[in-house]
Amino acid sequence: MATAENLVRKQIMLSTENIEKLDKLSKQRGTSAAEIVRLSIDSYDPDTSEIEENELLELVSERLKEAIKETASTRRRLNKAIRKLESKGTA
Repeated sequence: MATAENLVRKQIMLSTENIEKLDKLSKQRGTSAAEIVRLSIDSYDPDTSEIEENELLELVSERLKEAIKETASTRRRLNKAIRKLESKGTA
């Protein structure tokens, strides 16, 4: 957290939507709107904007395929366990 000694006042223009979101975030987190702005600036990484859209789509596609495989595997195991329980008459 920044201390008052190393802060400089800066006036900025924000849209009504940005102000509403900023107010909501500051209330939710119990902190000042200025602190939310400072945290947002600290977390901003312009280097991530250099990632090509195709690279992002490929990454999302890979992760989605992995999630689908894992879900299918889990469903098979669950169905097998349910059939086993039903055959024992406990379900």
